Amino acid sequence: MSEVDTKAAADAPAPRPRRSPAKLVRTAAWLVLLVVLLALPLYLDAAWLKSGQYMMIGAVGAIGLTLVVGQAGQLSLAHAFFLLAGGTAYTVLSGPTGDDRVVGFGLDPGLSLLGAVVVAALLGLAFAPVAGRLRGIYLGVASLALVFLGLYFGQSAEELTGGTSTGRTPASFSLFGFPFTNDGPQFELLGVPIQQAERMWYLFLLLTVIAFVMARGAVRGRVGRSWRAVRDHEAAAAVMGVSVIRAKAGAFAVSSAYGGLAGAMTVLWFDILKPDESEFGTYGINVSIAFLAMVIIGGLGSVPGALVGALIVNGLPQVLALYSADLGWFSGTGDGALTPVLVSSFVYGAAIILVVLFEPGGLAAIGRRITQRRFRRQPPEEP
Repeated sequence: MSEVDTKAAADAPAPRPRRSPAKLVRTAAWLVLLVVLLALPLYLDAAWLKSGQYMMIGAVGAIGLTLVVGQAGQLSLAHAFFLLAGGTAYTVLSGPTGDDRVVGFGLDPGLSLLGAVVVAALLGLAFAPVAGRLRGIYLGVASLALVFLGLYFGQSAEELTGGTSTGRTPASFSLFGFPFTNDGPQFELLGVPIQQAERMWYLFLLLTVIAFVMARGAVRGRVGRSWRAVRDHEAAAAVMGVSVIRAKAGAFAVSSAYGGLAGAMTVLWFDILKPDESEFGTYGINVSIAFLAMVIIGGLGSVPGALVGALIVNGLPQVLALYSADLGWFSGTGDGALTPVLVSSFVYGAAIILVVLFEPGGLAAIGRRITQRRFRRQPPEEP
């Protein structure tokens, strides 16, 4: 080869690596799923759309929890507290001014939603000194104390939460002047009226997609690598230059922000902020355990797995409740009668046991194994 040919070969751009068939199939599957979710409001009634919105609330919260538990290796049982903090922050910030009973700042609902995320993140950052110095069950117990703190706060700060007897109604959500209620301009899409249920579906879907994309970016980036380094070996991570305390604090703050967003979505879904009267309720211990079940079933550290876990844990009670009316299920009376929530608890409790015994990686690991077997690299063909 001549000198000219050698120089031309050196200056030529390197060939782009070919994307694997498995990655192409996953990308296509995500696009198809997104198209289906965008089209569902045109075919489902309001009850099913309401159930889907509740699943998306669980998905957002589970994504945040899997970041701190699966990626950073910190056991947190405080997710219910941050749901209450986010819901309260949104309601207070967007609430009308001049009410003698409760406090309100009258801010734009879009800004209030962002403020709820920021407030929850700051509360998580305030817990960072504890999260940065504890690990395992000790951190879990310490974070569980926040749930009881939230219970006390919800009951005593009636000027913010409205109290356990009446609660308070949040401001209707609007974005850039467009209302997500039946008020305002009415329009149709492919002959289907887009009412409040459809509008809230698209709002929740937008928030879920944003939460998913940001989490995937964090996991694949430098932040995610620092979290996993701390999770795997704190001493080795410190030697490599990772600030262990800062990484733990950052993971907890990010997870808290996701919890705050899920809390604001919860208030919009219920159309009321009503603090719990006991430690079991909308913002109680049972909710923290349910979110932990989502990330365990889906696969610790897997962002797509968190979506599947939320679909099972938050979706199953909604589906059973909708079908029970038509099929006559759960019609018994008395203290021992089965309910959709009770049956769902049995189901995802059994799912956790099966995952721990047979597949610690959760449903995400099963999906990866199936994909790898299906698209196993073939030997190159002979010319």
